[in-house]
Amino acid sequence: MADRLVEFRFDSEKEERLDHFLVACLPEFSRSRIQGLIKDGLVTVDGAAAKKSGQKLGLGALVMVRILPPQPSALQPEDIPLDIVFENDDLMVVDKPAGMVVHPSVGHEHGTLVHAALAHAPEMGGISGEIRPGVVHRLDKDTSGLILLAKNDRTLHWLQEQFRERTVQKVYLALVDGAPPTPKGRVEAPVGRDPAHRKKMAVVPLGRGREAVSEYRTLETFAAHTLLEFHPHTGRTHQIRLHCAFLGCPIVGDTLYGHRKQSVKLSRHFLHAARLTITLPGEREPRTFIAPLPAELESVLEFLRN
Repeated sequence: MADRLVEFRFDSEKEERLDHFLVACLPEFSRSRIQGLIKDGLVTVDGAAAKKSGQKLGLGALVMVRILPPQPSALQPEDIPLDIVFENDDLMVVDKPAGMVVHPSVGHEHGTLVHAALAHAPEMGGISGEIRPGVVHRLDKDTSGLILLAKNDRTLHWLQEQFRERTVQKVYLALVDGAPPTPKGRVEAPVGRDPAHRKKMAVVPLGRGREAVSEYRTLETFAAHTLLEFHPHTGRTHQIRLHCAFLGCPIVGDTLYGHRKQSVKLSRHFLHAARLTITLPGEREPRTFIAPLPAELESVLEFLRN
């Protein structure tokens, strides 16, 4: 497949950033991919290589973009069973088990959700030529539940845009040690890298981290534990785990941000992505997908009830 050269004329009297203009002209591409094209010297403005993504365009500017054919992923598909909640030609909604890493990383070169998805839907391998083809959002290794995987660039951009606009509704179930200060509430606590432990995240002072907002409500109370429903409004790394610890009620089994000695025998932390509401490509009304609690988490609740 040959390279493709496309050109666009900027016809507005009001200046605009180059990457913002191209996102509107090439809706099948994500902003990060547009910025990658600019960085790789594949975008010119009036015949000269674009200097940066934030370069301002003036009236009449001619923008040319060289689009390389997608490069198949070097990842090898692995025949790993998937619990597919929904699937069409554009995407998959998967109920990820605890213990499965979403995409390859150092120490997790095999057995990931991406490896399994490539075996099930080989067409995902050409998405943006990325090492994590089709990944729209992530779940921690020991968090189970719903996750979206796009099968093509157009869908990837469509879904990522909804996450950026915060129109996606996600619901998590978390069993915590103790109880939060109030039965329901809203947590606004910025999240950033822990300055003392670079592999950990932390709640940090305003201005040092990224905005992180969660709402919660109590579903069930036990003698020494509480079952909470969390609605994250932002998607920061380890956000719910950190916000629970910030409230003084860390998630059961979370040895990174909670108690090292577990209060309930469990080989993972008790956090589950139970519900996801999002609008699919070509549809007007949002759809809701549900993943029931895994058996090992349900058995913990039954133990506490009895």
